[in-house]
Amino acid sequence: MRVRGNTVFPASIFSRFTIICAILRQLHLIIWAYYTSEIQRFEPNAFFVDQLSAGLPILRYLYPETRILFYCHFPDLLLAQGRASFFKRIYRIPFDFIEQWSMSFADSVAVNSGFTKGVVGKVWPDLVKEKNLQIVYPCVDIKEKTLPDDVVAAWKDLDILLSINRFEKKKNIGLAIKAYAGLGKGGRKGVRLVLAGGYDHRVQENVTYHQELVKLADSLGLKTATTKTIVTALNVPDDVDVLFLLSVPNTLKDMLLNTAKLLIYTPSNEHFGIVPLEAMLVGCPVLAANTGGPLETVVDNKTGWLCSPDDVPAWTAVMDKVLHQLSPTDFKAIGEAGRSRVKSEFSNVKMAERLDGIIDRMARVQRRSYQVIQYILLSLMVLVYDIAWFYAQEWKETKGRTGVRQPAIARWFLPPFLLSTMVAGSWGVYYVLAFSGLL
Repeated sequence: MRVRGNTVFPASIFSRFTIICAILRQLHLIIWAYYTSEIQRFEPNAFFVDQLSAGLPILRYLYPETRILFYCHFPDLLLAQGRASFFKRIYRIPFDFIEQWSMSFADSVAVNSGFTKGVVGKVWPDLVKEKNLQIVYPCVDIKEKTLPDDVVAAWKDLDILLSINRFEKKKNIGLAIKAYAGLGKGGRKGVRLVLAGGYDHRVQENVTYHQELVKLADSLGLKTATTKTIVTALNVPDDVDVLFLLSVPNTLKDMLLNTAKLLIYTPSNEHFGIVPLEAMLVGCPVLAANTGGPLETVVDNKTGWLCSPDDVPAWTAVMDKVLHQLSPTDFKAIGEAGRSRVKSEFSNVKMAERLDGIIDRMARVQRRSYQVIQYILLSLMVLVYDIAWFYAQEWKETKGRTGVRQPAIARWFLPPFLLSTMVAGSWGVYYVLAFSGLL
């Protein structure tokens, strides 16, 4: 693995303009790699581009013989926050357009789930008509992990109901707390709800949402504790009902998954969701919302359970079933079914097979010419020429060499900017025809 493109442009500017910085970093990566010939030495037959598509037109132009596979996790235009602001909506217009337009330069587009494929089809129906979207599920590392015996043993005295999510409102973690409270004091005896996940004290939403969850638990009569390390987590008193684990390290995460009685996955309309796979891989049943990615990973009543996120009693009923009704034989059967499903459908080998199949099919299909890239570069050259000519004329006038100064409007719409105006008009006609389906 080699990391490039992160030396000139920052990831953000004062925690803003993230999309602009990401595009500039990708363009820097592509252009730098091309002019240093680092990629050419490997003679690649395909590029796998992940998440950001803005650089695909340049990549297609610089490597006309190399196929491009773009992997779409989810449309960025649906992920961008703050669209209630008029200025944010205006700011996002060019980036929303670039996202769809640039994806069309890929030879093939893959998505991470059938749910994402359906969303992309609604957002960009023209793109779906042009590209046959392929589903390539993300994978998990199926190699067995060894955990310290003393760490695992420390959690065997309690039945753990586990939730692993970032502390964000859209993750709906409060659903797990409400369902757990529904077990009643007797049903919660010897049971602890562990809410673990990503937490950054610099992110206001993380801080605020954690505080809201603590207040919710308190209002339901549940005793809470918050920790950040393995040592403090393992020394929490037994009478704590809800344990918040902030910024969970991988060792603690693996330990929790191996000792949990049930994984509670509360997000609705999740694009895919990797945590349920990690749980099933170690034989832990999954209780998830019956929307989004879990519909494709969790088999209801076989590797876990799927319930409506609006039906809290149904979630409580599943918790009670796993804790007090399910026999050891049935519990083991569910765990084995989950482990088998992950290894057969969501391993790195399976993902590689799907990607190889797509790349092989791309190589057999004749590639469409993209002269539009050359037209874009030519337009940029005309614009640069016009700007240079304009400022040269300004400099001459300042020096008093040209006589009478032209009105400002004449200087912009008569030569030298006549060429740029004509080019802009031509592009306007092109896009009208393109969006009308006439091209």
